[in-house]
Amino acid sequence: MTLQVPRPPLKGCKALVVGIANEYSIAYGCAKAFHELEADVAITYLNEKSRRFVEPIAKELAAPIFMPLDVSQPGELEALFERIARDWGRLDILVHSIAWAPKDDLQGGLLQCSAEGFGKAIDISCHSFIRMARLAAPLMKEGGTLFAMSYHGAQKVVANYNVMGPVKAALEACCRYLAYELGPQGIRVHAISPGPLKTRAASGLKDFDLLLNEAMQRAPAGELVDIMDVGFACAYLATPYARRITGGTVYVDGGVNIMA
Repeated sequence: MTLQVPRPPLKGCKALVVGIANEYSIAYGCAKAFHELEADVAITYLNEKSRRFVEPIAKELAAPIFMPLDVSQPGELEALFERIARDWGRLDILVHSIAWAPKDDLQGGLLQCSAEGFGKAIDISCHSFIRMARLAAPLMKEGGTLFAMSYHGAQKVVANYNVMGPVKAALEACCRYLAYELGPQGIRVHAISPGPLKTRAASGLKDFDLLLNEAMQRAPAGELVDIMDVGFACAYLATPYARRITGGTVYVDGGVNIMA
């Protein structure tokens, strides 16, 4: 059977990337990779404070859709997908790259995490992906690919990762179940687990520099990954070349996850 693949392989695809905070964001690496393979990319920003950091990226990538999105604010997610439906009529790729927990709950250890903080972390970092998938699925009329960003702390204990470990474990489980539910519609779902990267989100973790140094020392590849490594891995998984891959956690970490 001959596989028909556009050249470039994402030419004409419509991609939504949620979670760009600045040029160091993993989500920016994904958006840039999609753009380089000639997909049209919709980009969101959290609020007016963050807009000045994200708007230059939207202009660089010629994003035809640039909208605010705070998943904790009622109606913003629905408004975004209504715009996509109106302007594009379809969606092929979705990247969910957002995570948040209250600082005290994040830095205080799991034992001290409040029920309220745990609930907020789950809602923003995990359940919002389910809500996005629910809205995206009807637009993926000829199939599509959903991505959620995880971390090795979902599978193994990472010092100081605290409440985000259980939250990311829940996110990876959601990816498996959504892959099962959406598979008959030709929609594939991937949890992506990058190695540690210096992003704004990571700055909230205690002793993060120690984590970076340890990853570099342990990685079989001998170096840290960057945001474009993650972006191009996602770009590949969104192409027809990966049409039978779904439901797993894909590590982009230089091999750190295989080490004892």
